[in-house]
Amino acid sequence: MKVIEPDSYFPSPTISALSLGPVTINFYALCILAGIIVAVWLTGRRLDARGGQPGQVLDVVTWAVPFGIIGGRLYHVITDYQLYFGPGKNPLDALKIWEGGLGIWGAIALGALGAYIGCRRNNVNFLAFADSAAPAILIAQALGRWGNWFNNELYGDPSTAPWALQIHTIDPATNRAKLGADGAPVVLGYFEPTFLYESLWCLAAATLILILDKKTTLGAGSVLALYVALYTAGRFFFELMRSDYANLILGLRINTWVSAILFLAATTLFLRRKNRPRSTTHRTELKNSPQDARALSPQQTDTTGPHGR
Repeated sequence: MKVIEPDSYFPSPTISALSLGPVTINFYALCILAGIIVAVWLTGRRLDARGGQPGQVLDVVTWAVPFGIIGGRLYHVITDYQLYFGPGKNPLDALKIWEGGLGIWGAIALGALGAYIGCRRNNVNFLAFADSAAPAILIAQALGRWGNWFNNELYGDPSTAPWALQIHTIDPATNRAKLGADGAPVVLGYFEPTFLYESLWCLAAATLILILDKKTTLGAGSVLALYVALYTAGRFFFELMRSDYANLILGLRINTWVSAILFLAATTLFLRRKNRPRSTTHRTELKNSPQDARALSPQQTDTTGPHGR
């Protein structure tokens, strides 16, 4: 059945990757990379303001980013196992992360473990790092969602709204939209752009956190908790809107349940920690040696008497 094109719609790309000789550059991967770069930069600035050393963030994200990517992929493969295992499936496809498929909760869980290891190894307060990274992660998620746009995925029910998302069927062998008999890209239909809703929600939540963290004193760990609470509040409804296949528990998508549980837990944690002292870390330019202690001691440095001050 021919799909009727509405008067106004939000187009999707007909190509998901660029081939340069033997090298294939997936736009999904570029969106993830752009998010990581922006997140590292913003986290570094915020960590410096909390007492961290310039460049110290790189020592931590060296651990956090690889752990997060592995965790995100594991979560996706576990919760959508039927895509990779079973009759007619190739388990090795689970390794093709560039084709899309990262679960945010796996990324956060293992990413936090990697960050904790990095903080311990580099004398950085973990909560200070987590609070610094919270709004930056939201911005990274907002950018990463545009990778779903390039892949023509993550959409909701059919829509006739002026911003309805045009969707093609992308052939993974060519990284291009499948063509019809007339040589034009085949249009699957027009749908709610849930990827766009989530991207805008993440940007709005990040902006709110940045404003609150600047105008008020949020206790140690409460910025991270606020991030989880705000994100899951939106994600809960976006999951209800999505129409792509997903495994269900009691009629609801797994991520819907996860969002609800994490929202309640994060809200409780935020209320308990919001009035505590602000999270900070400490600079470590000087080693704790006897010579450094004497150099910092007023008794050793102030020998001029009251008239020489």
